[in-house]
Amino acid sequence: MAHSKSAYKRIRTAEKARLVNRTYIKNMRRSIKALLATDKKDEAEPLLKETSSLLDRLARRNIIHKNKAANQKSRLAKHVNTLN
Repeated sequence: MAHSKSAYKRIRTAEKARLVNRTYIKNMRRSIKALLATDKKDEAEPLLKETSSLLDRLARRNIIHKNKAANQKSRLAKHVNTLN
C-alpha cells in the first residue's frame, strides 16, 4: 500500500482519470453500437463521421491506442460501405 503523500495523491488522481475515461469509453461504445444498428447508408454516413472523430479524439488523448482507433474506423467504414 502507498506510504508517501505523493503516492496517495497519485492514487486519487488516477481514480479521477479512470472515472473520466470510463465515460469516454461508454460514449465510444454507444456510438459504435448505434452505427452498427443502422441499416440505411444515408443514416449511417453522418454517424460514421461522428464516430470516427470521436475515435480520433480518444486516441489523441491516449484513452485508447491509436491502432485500436484505426481498426475500429476501418471496420465501421467497411460496414457502412456494405449498406444500401
